[in-house]
Amino acid sequence: MADARVTLKLENIGKSFAKVESDEVIHALHNINVTMESGEFISLVGPSGCGKSTILRLVAGLITPTLGKVSVNGKEIDGPAPDRGMVFQKPTLFPWLTVEKNIAFSLEMRGVKKGNEDKVRRMLKVIGLESFKDDYPAQLSGGMAQRVALVRSLISEPEILLMDEPLGALDAFTRMHMQDEILNIWAEKRQLALMVTHDIDEAIYMGTRVLVMDVNPGHIIADIKIDESFPRDRSSASFVKYRNDILNKLHFGGKKA
Repeated sequence: MADARVTLKLENIGKSFAKVESDEVIHALHNINVTMESGEFISLVGPSGCGKSTILRLVAGLITPTLGKVSVNGKEIDGPAPDRGMVFQKPTLFPWLTVEKNIAFSLEMRGVKKGNEDKVRRMLKVIGLESFKDDYPAQLSGGMAQRVALVRSLISEPEILLMDEPLGALDAFTRMHMQDEILNIWAEKRQLALMVTHDIDEAIYMGTRVLVMDVNPGHIIADIKIDESFPRDRSSASFVKYRNDILNKLHFGGKKA
């Protein structure tokens, strides 16, 4: 459970990939140095190809760095572990399990024996799928399936929650609703959350920090603390200022940062 404090460090990280069809080497990340701790909600933004998802996969233990070290509380990450929950861009559900059983699966994997039914019912209510609890993934829309995948990771309360564009498949209104629900669930345990998004407003609305990245190779160009209490006002002057600052750093603001 997400009660213990954790410190996640990426130190001097570089990551390269060799292309299968040629001798070319792709340098995805260069000189990534960042420290994150429990209680933070970190948003990663930047253009496609800047290595945002690569950072998530390194933290998840799905890949290893070419250079440098990724560690949690001083221990180097050497593979996946239940204390790090991952939500991918596309839903990864078990097709042979119902919606209800898919959500309960991560609790069972962590050995949680009591209170499962109440937790699952609450999560079904959060995502508005109570009436679909006995359906199978093939019977769901893409957006519904992604909501199930999202709460399946949230329900087990991992110490580090990793989200790769978790709301990208949702319509605008459902997306804003789910932003609030994720924040409400995160606020209960204040675990470390790390989310990749292409939506700058979403990054500001949800993040306590926004890491801004650029390409060729992927590197962090800004680490911006969002000094606003929750819930946030998307139309406030301070919110607009954060948005303009990030857009300028990414050269989309019409003026130099």
